[in-house]
Amino acid sequence: MTAPLEGVQARTVYYQDMSIGQSESFSHIVREEDIAAFAAVSGDHNPIHTDKDYGQASQFGSNIAHGLYTASLFSALLGMRLPGPGAIYLSQTLKFSAPVRVGDKIDVAVTINEMIDRGRRVVLECEARVGNTLVLSGEATVVAPKKPA
Repeated sequence: MTAPLEGVQARTVYYQDMSIGQSESFSHIVREEDIAAFAAVSGDHNPIHTDKDYGQASQFGSNIAHGLYTASLFSALLGMRLPGPGAIYLSQTLKFSAPVRVGDKIDVAVTINEMIDRGRRVVLECEARVGNTLVLSGEATVVAPKKPA
């Protein structure tokens, strides 16, 4: 199995080096193995995700990825690229707008909307798209790492 950011070198962007409007993104093609691994680690074996016959008979016409799997791609981006290693997740809002299916290429992006000096808090807009379709949006608040002295 390949992780969404496999082959992408982690990097830390320190609070002091951040600016409003700064963004980071990556793309990932959803595979059956991703859904199976997420089901195994989360314990969510809802047949809409894991049973092909059930998925085909559903309103979606196929299995769909777990919504929180898609949201976890925000975590990958925040924890590995912006701010990156050393970031501490404080909160996340999520709005699910459309399904994600096996084979879909998800484009995930985070953009800094606000910086709060007290506590080095950073508020980021989070979006995931399949083509031009917004599938997931929200807002994350993280504590960004402090630049070493």
